[in-house]
Parts: sequence; structure tokens; C-alpha cells
Amino acid sequence: MRRLGLHSSAMFDYTLSATDGAARAGSFSTPHGDVPTPAFMPVGTAGTVKGLIMEEVDELGAPVVLANTYHLYLRPGHELVRQLGGLHDFMRWDGPILTDSGGYQVFSLADIRKVREEGVEFQSHIDGSRHTFTPESVMDIQRTLGADIIMAFDECPPGGCDRRTAEEANRRTLAWLERCQRRFGELEQRGSVPEQVLFPVLQGNVFDDLRREHAEQFMALDDWRGYGIGGLSVGESKPDMWRTLELLNDVLPVDRPRYLMGVGYPDDLLEAVARGCDLFDCVAPTRNARHGTAWTSSEGQINLKAARFKTDTRPIDPGCDCYTCGRYDRAYLRHLVASSEWLPVRLISIHNLRFLVRLGEEARRRVLDGSFDAWRKDWLERYRKKGSPS
Repeated sequence: MRRLGLHSSAMFDYTLSATDGAARAGSFSTPHGDVPTPAFMPVGTAGTVKGLIMEEVDELGAPVVLANTYHLYLRPGHELVRQLGGLHDFMRWDGPILTDSGGYQVFSLADIRKVREEGVEFQSHIDGSRHTFTPESVMDIQRTLGADIIMAFDECPPGGCDRRTAEEANRRTLAWLERCQRRFGELEQRGSVPEQVLFPVLQGNVFDDLRREHAEQFMALDDWRGYGIGGLSVGESKPDMWRTLELLNDVLPVDRPRYLMGVGYPDDLLEAVARGCDLFDCVAPTRNARHGTAWTSSEGQINLKAARFKTDTRPIDPGCDCYTCGRYDRAYLRHLVASSEWLPVRLISIHNLRFLVRLGEEARRRVLDGSFDAWRKDWLERYRKKGSPS
């Protein structure tokens, strides 16, 4: 018998407004506002989107931001965040927040962690101190932080793993999900916790039957208010990723949002929207900015260190409405990057983040008016003409 989904009230409903093929336009309600989808979520790993103040993130039009449980647990500590008013007050962000479980970060520490049935023992990357994450402790930490959407603790197998490794990760992730679910409910009954919703994280690597089986097991366990799709963008081929998303689009309920974790390059975002995904996050916008790399709609990805931009007085992307493109040209930005100044990191981060947020907004508009598929094909053709003549 399927139980009611884990959510605190009538909040966390997903309204599907339109489809165009598998692409979807919808809206997900949270206590801190609605999230129109498709949507890109800027990553605020340690409670900040790197290099920006939260007023700037708001001006980008970002409807929701992501923070990281692993990093906030280690520093400054989730209890201190609670003492300081919870994550929204701590970050000075009054919109929706999603926290990931920290599982991906823990499993990335291959040389300094041990996986057991109880949980994962790991060493801090900061000072080498030893810690343990269990499904219960991860729920406790995320409940304390107070994000709107929290993620279940999962095991993310490495890209290119064999079938046996993927099967074991699926088994453990399902067992841990049941424990997360139980702990979430216990904390709810005790009261004094914020309104939150728990999303499970689907695994299965690129094995079609394991992906399908995992999704069916999750759906049999509960009527979840949304689903995280994990274990992609970890080294698999793009055809494998697209095939997996097409399979899950046929399996997952249509009236629940799908969050594709860790995917956020512009072309990947549009390809994933076309296969039924709604929410995305990635550190690439700010990471690329630190290397002078920006996205454009007609030249693809460009590196502003290049000599060809020395006298280029155009904005990064002439069609972009961001602060940077409205005030600065490529020649000036190239000068700043070549001079190893800090300012271009901020300016290019603002552009890259707005580029992805705007891409999600435009994809939504196109789904609503029924032109998404034709627009996507034209946009991708132009974007993939990398290095087209100036």
C-alpha cells in the first residue's frame, strides 16, 4: 500500500502547465515561494554563490539556490547555523533553498572514506578529523539547516563502474532511503522543525534495467513530492545520459518534478529539458568564470584570455540582459583576465549564471507556446558553432 508523500502540508505541490514532447513547464510550491520550471539553481556550496552577494543572485532571476550539507556541516556547523536563525537568515536569502545530502562529496573522498551498511566514515578535507554520515544524521543536519527541499542520503557509484558495483549502490541507496524516510517522519512528529520536503535520489549508473528497477522501488515505497536523478554527469557518454533520461521520463510520475543533479552546461541543460527534466545545478558557471571562460548563444563557450578579444568592443553575448553585458565589453574583460584581477571573476560569474537562468526561462516560455522543439534545435545549432568568426 502506497503511503502519503512526505511533506508538511499542502505545500510542495507541482503543477504541470504544459508539455512539448517530453519537455515540461510547471511550478513547484515551497514555503519561501514558487519555483517555475525548468529552472537552473545557482550553487551556494558553503552558504554563498561564489563571488556574489545574494542580492546579485536575486537580480539574476534565480528562483532557488542550492547549498551543500557536507561543507556546512564541517564549517561553520549546522548547530551554529540554527543558532544564527537557520540557513535562510544565515545566507540572507529569503527564496527557496535546496540542500543536497553531502553524499556526492563524501563518495568523492575515495582515499579517505569507508562505506559500511550503517553509513560512511570519512576524514574532513579541512583538518583530517574523522566523521560519520548515516541516513539519520544527514536528515538531522538538513532538518537543522532548514532548507525547503532536502535530499536523501545515497551512494553514488563512480562513472564506468561494473554492474555489480551499481547493483550494490542501488541496494544500499534503497535501504538508506527507508532510514531517511523514517527519520524524517520522526523529526516531523516531534515538531519544532521547518516545513520541508524530502526527495529521494535515483541511482543505477547507465544500466537501463537497474535504473527502471530503482525508480519502481522508490515509487512503491512512497508518493514522493519530487525525484533527484543522481549518478549522471560522472564520466558516462552523452548518449548514455540521454538514453537514461528518456527511460526515466517514461517511468517517473508526470506530476512530480525531476531534479537532474550536477548537470548545468547550456547544451546539456536543453537536451535534458527535452527529455523531461525540470531542475538543474552545476558549479560550472562560477568555476569557468575563474578561468576567464564565458558562454554565448552564437559562439558557444569562449575564453576571454584569447588575443582575438583584445579590441572586441561587443558585450560577452549581445543578446544577454545581465549586468555585465549591459556595461562591459570583451576587450576590457580580456584586459582584466590577462592582468589576473579579481573583478572579471565576479563579472563573468554574473554573466554565466544569468545565461543559464535565462536559458531556463526561455525554455519555459517555449514549452508554454509550443515552440520548444524547433527553438531548441536552432539554438543548439548556433551554440555549437564554437569559435565562429567574429
